[in-house]
Amino acid sequence: MVTEKITSLVLRYPKLIIIATIGITILLSFFVSKLEVNPDVFSNLPEDDKTAQLFNKIGEEYGGNYLCLIGLKAEDVFTTQVLSSIKQITDSARTIAGVGAVNSLTNILDIQGDEWGIVIGQLVDPYNLPHRTSQLDSLKTYVLNKALYKGGLVSPDAKMTVVLVRLEEDIDKTEVASKLKEKITAIGIPEKLFFGGQPFVMMEFGHVILRDITFIGPVTLLFILLVLYFGLRSLRAVLFPVLTVVISCIWTFGLMGLLGVKISIITSVIPILLVAIGSAYTLHMMNRIYETKAKKGENTLKKAISFIIVPIFFTAITTLFGFMSFVFGSYLDMISKFGIFTSVGIAVALLLSITFVPALMSFSRNNTRNTTKTSEADSQLLTRFLKAITRTVFNHPERIVWIWIFLILIFILGIFRLERSVNITDYFKKDNPIRITENILQEKLGGTSPVYISIKGDLLQPEVLKMIRKTEDYLTSFPEVVHAQSIADLIEEMHFVMGEGRTIPDDKEKISNLWFLLEGQDVLQRLVNYEKNEAIIHATFGSDEMDKMRDFVSKMNAFFIANETENISFELSGMPSLLLCFDESILRSQLQSLALAIILVLLAVSLLGRSFKMGFFAITPILSTLCILYGFMGIVSIPLDLATVLVGSISIGIGIDYSIHIMNQVNADRKQGRSLQTAISHAIQISGKSIIINVFSVSAGFLVLILSSLVPLQRFGILVAVTMLGSGFGSVTLLPSILLIHEKLINKHHHA
Repeated sequence: MVTEKITSLVLRYPKLIIIATIGITILLSFFVSKLEVNPDVFSNLPEDDKTAQLFNKIGEEYGGNYLCLIGLKAEDVFTTQVLSSIKQITDSARTIAGVGAVNSLTNILDIQGDEWGIVIGQLVDPYNLPHRTSQLDSLKTYVLNKALYKGGLVSPDAKMTVVLVRLEEDIDKTEVASKLKEKITAIGIPEKLFFGGQPFVMMEFGHVILRDITFIGPVTLLFILLVLYFGLRSLRAVLFPVLTVVISCIWTFGLMGLLGVKISIITSVIPILLVAIGSAYTLHMMNRIYETKAKKGENTLKKAISFIIVPIFFTAITTLFGFMSFVFGSYLDMISKFGIFTSVGIAVALLLSITFVPALMSFSRNNTRNTTKTSEADSQLLTRFLKAITRTVFNHPERIVWIWIFLILIFILGIFRLERSVNITDYFKKDNPIRITENILQEKLGGTSPVYISIKGDLLQPEVLKMIRKTEDYLTSFPEVVHAQSIADLIEEMHFVMGEGRTIPDDKEKISNLWFLLEGQDVLQRLVNYEKNEAIIHATFGSDEMDKMRDFVSKMNAFFIANETENISFELSGMPSLLLCFDESILRSQLQSLALAIILVLLAVSLLGRSFKMGFFAITPILSTLCILYGFMGIVSIPLDLATVLVGSISIGIGIDYSIHIMNQVNADRKQGRSLQTAISHAIQISGKSIIINVFSVSAGFLVLILSSLVPLQRFGILVAVTMLGSGFGSVTLLPSILLIHEKLINKHHHA
């Protein structure tokens, strides 16, 4: 048999396997040091998505779509001291490499008129800031009565203002944001400062991801070590699974470093997953070796390994199916990479568990029996617990099935309350400074989420500019939209200053003359292209409610359809559109990955048991657990987000392992002529032991994620623990009960 050949090779060349494993580990560990973190969720947008394409295009052609907001809070913004602070920040920000443009009260464009016509200059003279009370009061009145400034640059109560720092495209956004914050903080501004906007959010993500990897990863490993030790009472039974996990992580992250794949918020949980999954394979391998009783003259190690290779292989394959399902239909590239590299790590853990671990154990095979006795002596509580489960299953199989059905029906009600969340700011804890800042900026200045509308047409034509005006008016009719700006605003303002009304001129020549006066102004580069055939309307969306975003995008698209002509076309992008794409992709990815994972796992388990019916029985605990999982999420208000959307398929991939080990042991005993009751009892006593230990070790490991600073990862840890408990106990209660009831029905049919 193939399994016996593999076992023979492993036991024949243990030194070679150990040396090769150590050599590859040392080599790949070099590339681990080259890993970088990419906290930018939006860099993972698909290149062929129209919304993402427009978002990126605006960034490349119109001065960047990554905006840092530095807020200053004071009793009154319009004082010489505050204006001086604003100027210091503005001047300092300009000196940082990677900063494209800086706008503030001390350098913002202002259009006024005098006896000579139109004067295009700055709102204040930065070298001669107003200092008299009358000057400051006049400036305050002027600013708060001008739509270009009020609400976007200065809060309506004049207690907060922002310095807008636009970053260039082809730079490391988090690095520039970090330098910007460091430099501005070092100035020693007396006013309270707030650092908001996407680059600062990304920077905080980067810090949190590094913290989670360097702190939570080792703590997770420690928790699993403790659970394994108390479950097995064997130092070797603890060290070997840990060694497998550490090597798997090094190989996986080394490969990522070698290929230049950066760590994201999603791929940062790979080590924790590998700790849970990789330790399970080695645990089952060692448990089988400990439990195997060889006849005289037989090699215990060889017999045990030959038996356990098949179920371990199939558990790994089904787990791979669960993770590979993320590769297909994922909107975000980081989720696809998560599926790929977690699968790589699982494959490595499988390889190590059937080669490296047996090779190590071959040098201490004579101690196997002593270890077994010690383990058995110290695990009486677990043994009694499993015997109690066995008695309950044999005495009340129907009652157990009805209890599970009752639980499923209760939790199904919670599924209808399940929500989705894509608000990136809510991914931080409530006391996180970046979340506090974003909430303050939303309250005072309408938020930091940009909206972009691209309008194509001849911008020198009055009808095109009037359509831009009409579009902007419709845009600002939504209460969530603030601080809209377009070329139409500037043309109207200039027309008004000339005394001809705040309107778009009907004469193309007039428009050309006004346009000529704007040439060379920085603001023009952010609003129109060089060819003057495309204009961008900038605005801010001040709500994170998905229903409002959905309504806004739907109505804007309907407006575009109603107003599009042969000479004028529209496109919408920005955060509401991107977040809706995220939201739709979460639902689509969830349904596709779940369906694919269930089908592939069902086929694999059916192949292992050579029966589709037995395969369906084997996945029943997982399907039941999924109902409980999603119902639990609805009941406790845990939404589907970038992290929790992964839990379903992960649960299928990991949870099916338990059913496979139970089914494999039952099938093996049945082939030897034992009764179903004996086979089930044997399966619960042997496989059930490693299942229960693994359930608690995995659950303990994932619950460590509660310590994460990211809310989705906290939820992720809780949900994986819930599904592991459900699928683990389902495999030792529900699955055996179904098998017993099935045999009763067959026997009754035969007797009839």
